[in-house]
Amino acid sequence: MERQKNIIMVGMPSCGKSTIGLALAEASGRDFLDADDVIEQMEGRTLQEIIDQDGNAYFLEAERRALLSIEVGNTVIATGGSAVFAEDAIEKLREDGTVVYIRIREETVEERLNNLDERGVTIEEGQTLADLYNLRTPYYERCADITVDGDGREIAAVVAEIRKMV
Repeated sequence: MERQKNIIMVGMPSCGKSTIGLALAEASGRDFLDADDVIEQMEGRTLQEIIDQDGNAYFLEAERRALLSIEVGNTVIATGGSAVFAEDAIEKLREDGTVVYIRIREETVEERLNNLDERGVTIEEGQTLADLYNLRTPYYERCADITVDGDGREIAAVVAEIRKMV
């Protein structure tokens, strides 16, 4: 039996990549892998500790190394919000999978992300969430094979839409 392709979740922090990804994995009989966990295991510290101690540039490179190390099949992979900047890693993941962008409005990100100092989000000094949203959105759109709206929807409805499209 041929192994099923992976499903790679991308999108802004707080869009539901991990929550929807886990539900999608359970509904579709796939494994689930959170790329943030891979980064933390490889580095031996939390995402926020990496950012606080070594800065955003180091974090982005650690994320890239972690993504490039992923060798799985039949898995839903939840990437970090900044994963799309590691274009070579996203392309490698895409070779054996479908990239799903969970789109949410900027206002939704603002409402959900009230703990920026603890979430392991790479944001530059003086940069706002609106700046981050506007910077990242074109990357998500460009790398996505499928785009689904996550705003104001039940997890089950988003999972059903992704399953239908994949």
